[in-house]
Amino acid sequence: MAADTDRARQVELTEKDLPLHCPMPGAPLWARHPRVFLDVVKEGTALCPYCGTKFIYKGIQKNH
Repeated sequence: MAADTDRARQVELTEKDLPLHCPMPGAPLWARHPRVFLDVVKEGTALCPYCGTKFIYKGIQKNH
């Protein structure tokens, strides 16, 4: 199980990175999986269901 956590990444984002999708532009071809759009603004974090990358929103929080 430790091997899975070693591969997991953590990425910090701001408004300029929205809308967020994983894999992100520039990801190497070997790391590609089906594109999934994630709502990181609502909770402040989002976890990719395919690769486990944790995205952390560091931008301005919107009040709904």
